[in-house]
Amino acid sequence: MDSTRQNKISRLIQQDLGEIFLKEMKPRIGNSLITVTRVRVTSDLSIARVYVSIYPVGTMPESSEKATTQSVIDAILTNASDIRRRLGIREGKQLRIIPELQFYLDDTLDYIENIETLLKQ
Repeated sequence: MDSTRQNKISRLIQQDLGEIFLKEMKPRIGNSLITVTRVRVTSDLSIARVYVSIYPVGTMPESSEKATTQSVIDAILTNASDIRRRLGIREGKQLRIIPELQFYLDDTLDYIENIETLLKQ
């Protein structure tokens, strides 16, 4: 169970990372829409697990969409230290130590879509 402080820090990181992806990281990551769906912070506040959803912009075939999603995740992982630095600039006055960021693909929407198609059959 998360403490109140963990929840506050998670929401703060989620909001700031969303703005960073939207405004600052477009040239490095690409034109895909990246949404930070959830952030979980460890009890010692040293690690933040960041779950992101990636929506490719434009219409693409299914296989191309998966390739684009993987390339965006790779770009996020490659630029993780820069993303953490930008987060530190935004939250420098509120957090003493900026947590290490671990990025994961949130596939909840794909799972829901799969269940809906199964129910329609």
